[in-house]
Amino acid sequence: MKLYIHIPFCNSKCAYCDFYSTPRRELMDSFVDSVINEWKSRSLNIAEPIDTLYLGGGTPSSLPTQLLDRLLSALPLTNAIREATIEANPEDVSSEWVRYIVNETPFRRVSMGIQSFSDVELSAIGRRHSAEDAVSAIETLRAGCIENISCDLIYGLPGQDITSWGKSLDRLISLRPEHISAYLLSYEPGTRLYVRLQQGKIDEADDDTVEKMYSTLCYKTAEAGYNHYEISNFALPGREAIHNSSYWDGSPYIGLGPGAHSWDGTHRSSNPSNLNAYINAAGVKFGVIEEEDDDNRFNDMLITRLRTHQGLLLSEIRGQFGDTYVNDFLTESRPLIAEGFLTVTDGDRYSIPEEKWLMSNSILLPLIRV
Repeated sequence: MKLYIHIPFCNSKCAYCDFYSTPRRELMDSFVDSVINEWKSRSLNIAEPIDTLYLGGGTPSSLPTQLLDRLLSALPLTNAIREATIEANPEDVSSEWVRYIVNETPFRRVSMGIQSFSDVELSAIGRRHSAEDAVSAIETLRAGCIENISCDLIYGLPGQDITSWGKSLDRLISLRPEHISAYLLSYEPGTRLYVRLQQGKIDEADDDTVEKMYSTLCYKTAEAGYNHYEISNFALPGREAIHNSSYWDGSPYIGLGPGAHSWDGTHRSSNPSNLNAYINAAGVKFGVIEEEDDDNRFNDMLITRLRTHQGLLLSEIRGQFGDTYVNDFLTESRPLIAEGFLTVTDGDRYSIPEEKWLMSNSILLPLIRV
């Protein structure tokens, strides 16, 4: 069973971020108590052990160690865990913190948001660390025997060009993290960057630049030995993210905390992004079940599977939805295959070629059931 816990605390909000977070550290104790309560309530009917654990946010590395201890001690963590990941910001990574993580917790994988190795670009998006802070953090993790590091970069940043993007990629690849996630900047309503874009103070990267940045990303990571296994994710052989892959292969998972999502194999649910309400409810009966019919579930499968190099199996569509869905998919996919937007292997596996992944939304559009 895959377990995600959303830690909604950040010291400050990055200019591009629309994930749920709050600076209200005074609520950390009550939050941890509520997460423990939610786990106790929701785990009553769960027989299988936790095999992946992921602490995301927000900034999980901002949680005091005594509170992280309290949270982890309430979970039935056993040798069944295949992967335990904690997200961290570079400015939180110290020798003391790494020593604690290695000696007192099950986390052996650290996911760190670097976003850029240009101090100008980092300042433009409100990051609190410098490029050298990021390098130092990776070196500190290595010195502390963390042997599975994942790092995030963003392309399409304000003021970023092909050259600076290539330099950030080269710098990160030279540090040899086991995993790299690279995302195109998205201007989300409600963020500071979105406001600046609307005011004409910054410009969004044009399509041609974005395509060149993505091509550079694919080329440089492949040349360095990384496998491109999902639109935005690259891993050295055998280092693909086990937990995150569950979101794309349909495996059930539980999400705890405000803003967290869950999938039990039949229904999706989500906790509202409201820390005060979550604490007032003590984490119990807080989730909202998302109403889905077969079309919704098919679309979910389509969108998640075709994000990956594994693609979508026709037999999986038949097994879950029946021949009508298979026949409709075959009809709608023929023109896409003829135009090279979809490939078929073994007569059953459908996938989007890597060079077309950046335009996957438009490729998926005719396949989606409405």
